[in-house]
Formats: sequence, structure tokens, C-alpha cells
Amino acid sequence: MRRRDLIRLGGIGLVSGTSLLIGCSNASVAPTPTFSVTETTTANASPPTSAQTPVPQTSAAPSTAVLTIYSGRSRSLIGPLLDRVGQEVGLDVRVRYGDTAELATAILEEGDRSPADLSFGQDAGALGALAKEGRLIPLPVELLERVPAAFRSRQGLWIGISGRVRTVVYNTDRVRAEEIPASIVDFAGNGRWRGRLGWAPTNGSFQAFVTALRRLRGEDVARSWLESLKALETRVFPNNATIVQATINGEVEAGFVNHYYLMRERAQAGRPLPAENFFYTNGDPGGLVNVAGVGILVTSRAQDAALRFLDYLLTTAAQRYFAEQTFEYPLVKGVSAHPDLPPLETLNPPALDLSDLDDLRGTLSLLQEVGLL
Repeated sequence: MRRRDLIRLGGIGLVSGTSLLIGCSNASVAPTPTFSVTETTTANASPPTSAQTPVPQTSAAPSTAVLTIYSGRSRSLIGPLLDRVGQEVGLDVRVRYGDTAELATAILEEGDRSPADLSFGQDAGALGALAKEGRLIPLPVELLERVPAAFRSRQGLWIGISGRVRTVVYNTDRVRAEEIPASIVDFAGNGRWRGRLGWAPTNGSFQAFVTALRRLRGEDVARSWLESLKALETRVFPNNATIVQATINGEVEAGFVNHYYLMRERAQAGRPLPAENFFYTNGDPGGLVNVAGVGILVTSRAQDAALRFLDYLLTTAAQRYFAEQTFEYPLVKGVSAHPDLPPLETLNPPALDLSDLDDLRGTLSLLQEVGLL
């Protein structure tokens, strides 16, 4: 992927109202500081290994190291965790929040002058695009091996931190589970769903799903699916959260989302809601298991601090945060998912290497061609 192409296509999403990011391509925009910390502990430091890039001893690093993160994960999802990391690892963490793809575009545009030390993406596709451009360092084997091979870069350039599953959320007052098509592809051309579905074409997770559909079923099937769903007057929403809320309220009957948004709505409501997630467990593209993941930039001047941050994200404490607070799937062995979720090992996602989701440019072009961007 050529850098200027990704920059240009990232701009497509921006002008379409994709993002929370302000001026992603403007290098003069300052990162958004979240906090500074003064306390340092070594409770979660890992021992050094023979890996290609050693994990530094936490106690040997300066307590005031500054770490700048470009985060495609929202403040509401990971802000409390970043606060905890700063306090427990002893880092001055500064965060620029925005859309994952657009932040990746910003990193490429900023080049060697980028202030970012670490990219925390909400899907593997943008991390793969950065890896393809040579912007990420190899990670220590000791860290990589804490996560199953299916959820990290083949070349060891990025690593999944938490798992997120594509589902069909549906209103249980209006839809029976057996009405959900056996394949997400079969929503196409089905008049039963005219004007009753919701999607978010500008959302990074949806775009990663489209990339997966292209890889698994080919360009023609992906194009046909998008055109058909558009012809069925599928309602456009800005993000997954609004799709889930509209489904609960009966404004639409079903929508294409990540699994944890409904879990969050339930937790906030504190009562049963008229909605459920439909999990595809038959290897269908609709059951894609993607990751939120991390890569460390080759231009970072704080790579030791970035490795300490990554080390913490892979501790039991941090993985429990994802299970209990964001309702995502923890990826480190020994940490269980929320009891209301089907176990990760039972999901049977489609056979797809997440490293193959790096063709963001092709997906954005397709979405533009069919008039969804």
C-alpha cells in the first residue's frame, strides 16, 4: 500500500464524518493529555528473556517516562485502564484518541516526526497496514507467546490485546433467532429485512469485516452484498453503540455490530433488555473474531516505556479489565471471558489470518464505489 494512497483514503472517511478524531492529518494538532502520574510500582514487571527485543525491567526505567499513544479505542472504553497503567507502571501517558484507520494515516503522514510511540488499534487491519509500511518494531517473543498465534502478527510486529466478535444484534420482541439467515451473506436480497437493518459503514470494525468478506468470499460477493443491503434501505448509523440502542428501541430490528456493545447496554440498564446477540459459530464471515491490538513504532524514542506498557496490558489484571469492564474476550491463557458470553474456543470463526486484513485501501475504495462513503 502506498503511503499517499492510505492518506488519501483515510481522508475519505474523515470527510464522511467517520471519526471522533480532530484533524487527523494535521501534524500540528497536539495529543490529548489524559493525566500524569507520580507513583511507581514494579508489581507487574516481567523477567527478561532471550527474545529478539528484551522486555525491560520495570524497576530500572525512569518513573517519569513519557509515553504517547495513538488510540483507536475510545476514552470511555480504555481511559480507566490507561489511568491504572500510568499509576502502576510509572508512566506519564498521553493519548490522542480517534478513528483507528485515520490515526494510522496520521502516523504515516507524520513519518519520522510522529510523536506517537505506540498505536493501540481497534482492529488488526490498521495495525497490519502500519506493519506493511515498515512502521512497527519486532516485539519480544516472550510477550508474543502470551497470546495465541491466531491473534498476533505472523511477523511478530503487532499483538492482540482483547478479542471482539462480529454479531447480529436483534430485537427479541420482533425477531426470532431462527429468522437470522445461516450466513450473513444471505441477508442480501432478502425482502424480509427491507428497512429493518442497521449498519455503520464508516466504523473501523465494520470496515475490517468488509475486508474479511473480500478475503473470504471475493470482491464480487462483497460488492454485491454491500449493494444489496443498501438497496434494502439499511439504515446508516455512526457507530455500533447507536445501532444497538436503535435495536433495543425497536427503530430497527437487527444490525451488524461487535458483541460487547449490547453487554454494555445491559450493564448500564441493570435490567433485561429486548435484544440479543446472534453469534455465527459455523465458520461464516459474519462470525469474524478480530482483535484490538498494539504495535510499537520504529520512530518511538520511548520504546522501553512502550514495552513496559504492553507488558502490563498482557497481565492478568489488565486482561480481567477487558473481561469485566469492556466485555471483550481476554486473550491471555487463564483469564476467563464474562460468564454471559460463549467461550472463545467455541466460536469457530472463519478461517482467516488477521494479518490479511491489512488491505484497508481496497475496502475504503469499495465502500466509496458503492456510495457508502
